[in-house]
Amino acid sequence: MKLSYLFYDPIVDLSELARRMAVLAELGYQGVELTACHPPPFSAADLLRVSREVQLPVVSFLSGWSYGHEKMCLASAEVSVRQRTVERLTGYVEFAAELGALVVVGLLQGLRTDEPDEAQAVARIADGLGQVARRAEACGGQLVLEPVNHLQVGFHHTAAEAAALVERVGSPALGYMLDTIHVHIEERSMAETIRQHGGRIRHFHLCESNGGPFGSGALDFPLVLKTLHATGYRRYLSVKIYRQLDWETAARTAAAHVLPLLASLGS
Repeated sequence: MKLSYLFYDPIVDLSELARRMAVLAELGYQGVELTACHPPPFSAADLLRVSREVQLPVVSFLSGWSYGHEKMCLASAEVSVRQRTVERLTGYVEFAAELGALVVVGLLQGLRTDEPDEAQAVARIADGLGQVARRAEACGGQLVLEPVNHLQVGFHHTAAEAAALVERVGSPALGYMLDTIHVHIEERSMAETIRQHGGRIRHFHLCESNGGPFGSGALDFPLVLKTLHATGYRRYLSVKIYRQLDWETAARTAAAHVLPLLASLGS
């Protein structure tokens, strides 16, 4: 398993992003997860050049910025909104594919205020993700559905629900992932959920139960990593800390917390 670091806010200055990526590489991170925005602040070619220079792959992109800033939503009752959302996601997937990265879909599903009828919303989300996935197949892109807790997203809160939607769409370009903070909120057992789904997921977020520094909440990270490792998962783990710390302190403390645990597993 490889450790990456997630930046929640878009970084629009390429030199600043390069500086941060260099710091992450020095700390022992093996990848970085970024937040996509529109229009992209720099080209995929320039980002790939920086990635190679600092020897830190860009492994994934969050897509939720377009829900909060552009009002895009896969579950929307408005056809034009859904169409624009498919186009935006397709653009993100094509951009990410140039870097060998995947795109995470969570917030873009929308809330119950966007569509109160769950069956209707799920059908629209499946249709939209199906369109994006089919176009992703053509460019070698990948996207994953993130089960997000019910306070932040209206649909697909559990790993089982995400897995069912992926199966419904039936595209090799679409998978799903897990995030420890959402699993902690929505599932009955962290370990059992990881055991059931770890062999099938394509991405993983490591986040404390309170969103803060590792060790400040309720999660047993040694158990999380040991259980995930036992499933055969060997992809990226993105550190997600969005409270209390500046990004560099967060990155340093998380690396100090997690890297020894991965070393003990032989990852």
